[in-house]
Amino acid sequence: MKTLIKHILTFAALATLTITATLANAQVEYKDRIVAIVDDDVVLASELDARLELIQQNAAKAGREAPPAEQIRSDVLEQLIIENIQLQRAQRVGVRISDAQLNEAMLRVARQNNMDLLQFKAALEQGGGSYNATREQIRQELMIQRVQQGHVNQRVQITDQEITNFLDSEEGGLMASPEYNMLHTLVQVSSGSSEADINKAKAYADSLYQRIQQGEAYEQVMSGQHPFPLNGSNLGWRKTQELPGLLSGLTETLGEGETAAPIKSPSGFHIVKMQDTRGVDEVIDQTKARHILLEPSAIRDEEATETEINSLRERILAGEDFAELAREFSEDIGSALEGGDLGWTSPGQLVGAFQQTMDNTEIDEISLPFRSEYGWHILQVLERREKDVTEDIRKNIARNFIHKRKFDDELQTWLQKIRDEAYVDFK
Repeated sequence: MKTLIKHILTFAALATLTITATLANAQVEYKDRIVAIVDDDVVLASELDARLELIQQNAAKAGREAPPAEQIRSDVLEQLIIENIQLQRAQRVGVRISDAQLNEAMLRVARQNNMDLLQFKAALEQGGGSYNATREQIRQELMIQRVQQGHVNQRVQITDQEITNFLDSEEGGLMASPEYNMLHTLVQVSSGSSEADINKAKAYADSLYQRIQQGEAYEQVMSGQHPFPLNGSNLGWRKTQELPGLLSGLTETLGEGETAAPIKSPSGFHIVKMQDTRGVDEVIDQTKARHILLEPSAIRDEEATETEINSLRERILAGEDFAELAREFSEDIGSALEGGDLGWTSPGQLVGAFQQTMDNTEIDEISLPFRSEYGWHILQVLERREKDVTEDIRKNIARNFIHKRKFDDELQTWLQKIRDEAYVDFK
């Protein structure tokens, strides 16, 4: 994997975290005792009681009655034991969560609660919670995820035939089918209206449609005062099968940004605009480029590194082979053996400084030296193309679904295995 390509960690376990959940772990005074010894660590009574209280609070928030604490106490203790085992494994193999990764995770949790980070911190403190304790809770959650991914992902194998079979199935075909975002307005006609009133409503709907066809914005045409009641809405992202029957056929006839002529129904006349589509005719710009990377170090400082990358650029401009110099000097291990070749890349796949320079560089041109988070680069754009990635997207949807299903199965097997191998002494 090339070092320039960004990796995005998805925090699935964080999706269920809320302020309520965090406040359940607010500062509570406990006279602690050990309830279980787990290998080289322990589970405390305060941890168990806090988790039981969290379950009670989440149940109350959801409007349902939680089981009595005595009934679920052993199950919750078992959950804490398994979490403890995983955290010990994470510590033994040196799993570390950087402050930057932790800040990103905290921001994600804040956004899930419709807040920015400062608002989230204030809400925690107002409720008696601890921001630092919450950070530590999320750090542990991330460490457990890292351990799970490291041990379970290697057990998950997906073949091309499995992807094909899934896409050919009814479930897979529906999951990977295109989605459409439509704007919908109904020019209402009340039941029992006379034919003359219906004709007037039709004429008005036609006039709105004509204004759109002549270049006025759909939203502007539908705003303001109208002689007939208008009922407008954004239908959001829907697959063809999820659209009302009256509108489902429009997915075959309307292009992106187009508006259909008014459609008559018993309730009036419908005017529909295809706002956006995804999963159909997904064409993206791709660039093929190569580069040389030099990283500042204790031996070669920032200034010396910039000087050396400039020197390599001058040698290429004087006629030396880019690929040979990349093999000899580039410190991007992933691409150096390929003569610096990064292959075909899509927008957003590379870090910002690299993407921006690449976008502004002509084909065959050698860029000026530039700095990214990895070090100093020069690059050469080899080719550009447009590629229809619709089928790639469908396959990725299938692959991700199959991976999750297999991952969940393998995870349960692995958790049972490490639980069986652990030393646990209940107190």
